[in-house]
Order: sequence, then structure tokens, then C-alpha cells
Amino acid sequence: MRPAQDPAESARRARFGRLPERIRLEDTVEEHPATPPDPARDAYDADEWLVRYCL
Repeated sequence: MRPAQDPAESARRARFGRLPERIRLEDTVEEHPATPPDPARDAYDADEWLVRYCL
């Protein structure tokens, strides 16, 4: 037979008495579509390089 519980213990059991529900792995992963590469970003201009570093 269990002894009588105090109110603080009852409150703890009500709040923490069981584990939270499981979260599926699919719900923990967030996916974003990849963006296409920007061709202007990697464009190399030899004249621009000369002007920037040599003049």
C-alpha cells in the first residue's frame, strides 16, 4: 500500500508523470529546394581584373 501523497508530489506527477509523445524523424527534417547556379557570379573578365589590380 502506498503512503498518502503530498500536493507537491501530485502536481509533479501530473506534469512530469509520462514522457512526451514521439516525434517522427520525417517531422524533424526540413528540406528546401536548391537554387540554380548564377552564371554571372562566376564570370571571369580579364579586363576587369587588369583595371582593378594594375591601374
